[in-house]
Amino acid sequence: MTKDNFHLFTTIGATLFVIGFILLFFSTNFGTAMADNWLMKQGEADTSMFHIRIESYITNFVVSGGILFGIGLFTLILTNFIKMIFTKE
Repeated sequence: MTKDNFHLFTTIGATLFVIGFILLFFSTNFGTAMADNWLMKQGEADTSMFHIRIESYITNFVVSGGILFGIGLFTLILTNFIKMIFTKE
């Protein structure tokens, strides 16, 4: 692994890790904001339908954040492991 590839993979892994972390921990805020936006476009809706929308948006952000977080963490660990194994100092 060249030095440029190492920095590229580290940057990609760290970016995915941070985006996933943000999506995981702010999923409630993002989901509520999107449900509010849906309600404004809809005009009016039943309360139970609004709660279903909130929960589904929050779930979407949690799942997306978890996937990005996991891929980022895996990339960082694998990149550092490969560098550690194949780098001869």
